[in-house]
Amino acid sequence: MTQGQVLIVGAGLSGAVIARHLAEAGYAVRVIDSRAHVAGNCHTERDAETGVQVHVYGPHIFHTDDEAVWRYVNRFARFRHFKNQVKATCGGAVYSMPINLHTINQFYGKTMRPAEARAFLETLTDRTISDPQTFEDQALSLVGPELYEAFLKGYTEKQWGCPPSHLPASILRRLPVRFTYDDNYYFHQFQGMPEEGYTPMVAAILDHPDIELSLGTPFTPDLAKDAAHVFWSGSLDGYFNFRLGRLGYRTLDFERFTETGDHQGCAVMNYSDTEVPYTRVTEHKHFAPWERHEGTVCYREYVRAAEPGDIPYYPLRLAQERALLTDYVALAETCTGVTFVGRLGTYRYIDMDVTIREALDAAAAFVGRGGKLPSFCVDPLTGMRRV
Repeated sequence: MTQGQVLIVGAGLSGAVIARHLAEAGYAVRVIDSRAHVAGNCHTERDAETGVQVHVYGPHIFHTDDEAVWRYVNRFARFRHFKNQVKATCGGAVYSMPINLHTINQFYGKTMRPAEARAFLETLTDRTISDPQTFEDQALSLVGPELYEAFLKGYTEKQWGCPPSHLPASILRRLPVRFTYDDNYYFHQFQGMPEEGYTPMVAAILDHPDIELSLGTPFTPDLAKDAAHVFWSGSLDGYFNFRLGRLGYRTLDFERFTETGDHQGCAVMNYSDTEVPYTRVTEHKHFAPWERHEGTVCYREYVRAAEPGDIPYYPLRLAQERALLTDYVALAETCTGVTFVGRLGTYRYIDMDVTIREALDAAAAFVGRGGKLPSFCVDPLTGMRRV
């Protein structure tokens, strides 16, 4: 490393966006990543057998109301419109997700209009729950026991490995209930997919003469000794070699299969029944509906507790993890010259647009403060901005 370079650990969205901003501001930057490719878990590649663009670590759909972030990603890739229309197999039938007017009418065998469906659900929900604290409370107060049991309970148990009564209500607040036939999974103004995949987009972000990219390069402390500053987008506990214990994550196992034709007719099919061991099947050619392929590539997704050596996907953030997180945040704040960023660095489940926004803000603050930043620009415990 050149004396005075900024070292960025991780060539995913956080690392790439910070690197580009700093390079354009005149800083010399080195980005390292232990993997052989850029883009982190957003990595996409063409399947050699079918030509399908595959989301190697599971699907990523870009959606945001942040117009500046939307302009930013379109600077480095051409985005095509994509509407995420998720389906769910439950009890031998296929339904539309998230729960909407079609789902409700189909499930109950009715033809209710919006006001009728709303009034109908109110007769089924638990109105005694005024301040839901758990996922289960939130579901019972929102859709009632039957829709909860059918679509949410089993899927959630498979996803998180514990009863929904042990999970915070905030998880379910991400999923709306709609009294229209709108089956677009997201509400956001801007939605799409990079036409050639996320990996070329991230490679374009990193394509700057003042960015030195080193792939297949795990972090070691000697790499940071001459750095002007370190941005760490790896796991927070991993930075400290897990000295206080391991933060809890859920990880994914993918069962990949190919065939001719169209396997399921949609990009994402959830499986809500507990007797089905996987949570969903993703069919990757449907993430690029502007392309045509004779073959198809699908992933069955199985979720389990992450073990050492696994890729961490979903932070648990239950009571035990939050207590350990508090200790790691306190430990991190004793460090100087390092800032923890991104989903892993702040141990938060955040979408791609939020990741990019926080990376842009962190880089701008670094430049504005003359190369000085605290350990966290966003509080890992509350999600509130610190800088």
